[in-house]
Amino acid sequence: MNVKLTNLWATKTKDDEWWSSFITSPLAIAINYFVVDFKWLTPNKITLISFLTAIVSVLFIITGGTQSFIIAAVLIHLSHVFDCMDGQMARYRKTTSLSGSFYDKLTDEIQVILWFGAIGSAAYSQSHNVLPVFLAFIGVAFYLLRGYVKYVKIYTVMSRDSQYFETVCKEKLAERKEDNAGLGFSFLENLKWFIAEQRKILLFNEGVFIFMLSLALVLDLLIPMLWVFAISQLYLGLARSLQGGVQLQKKLKISVEK
Repeated sequence: MNVKLTNLWATKTKDDEWWSSFITSPLAIAINYFVVDFKWLTPNKITLISFLTAIVSVLFIITGGTQSFIIAAVLIHLSHVFDCMDGQMARYRKTTSLSGSFYDKLTDEIQVILWFGAIGSAAYSQSHNVLPVFLAFIGVAFYLLRGYVKYVKIYTVMSRDSQYFETVCKEKLAERKEDNAGLGFSFLENLKWFIAEQRKILLFNEGVFIFMLSLALVLDLLIPMLWVFAISQLYLGLARSLQGGVQLQKKLKISVEK
């Protein structure tokens, strides 16, 4: 088997998001196969290209019209392929950095805000109803709440347990998943993996958003998609908040007992 392709496949995130797992991430590996050895092309430059591609897609969404929507859908997917490429390239070259990871995650969050804001604006232009804007706002707000809860929980625990990150790292290493599909695995093993991956759609993370946005733009079903987005993020945002509080209470009880 091609050694370069095998090494690139090894850079694929073991627990990728839903659409990323079997569409955008493999596409990123295919493109990286041809460009990963171009020294002038760095992971940070690809992050920038991904972000700029997302910005251009936003402009097409705001422009409106069937043709612009289809172009935007293609650009959204292309942006996400680039988003997968930068991390793969960094891992392949062994040049991962904290700043690179930071900007990658930061631009991801900004893109989601801009995409759904643009969709809300486009749906308002079509319907002359403020409801799509409200749905986009609710969805984005509670999507951001999901991340905020995570970091508030970390900050709260860190204020009492300075060794928290060390404990988490040990737990992550213990839970580290082994490959069970991909190159070198049988068709049946890959099929089982593919079927199991479909449950991730219920997580409604960025990988799902890429699919939702693109499909809604191609079919011109902006408002139904915004309903799904708003309801899913409202539920998950509130559920994560409640879950975070319960977990902190349990951790506090355990520390007191010790």
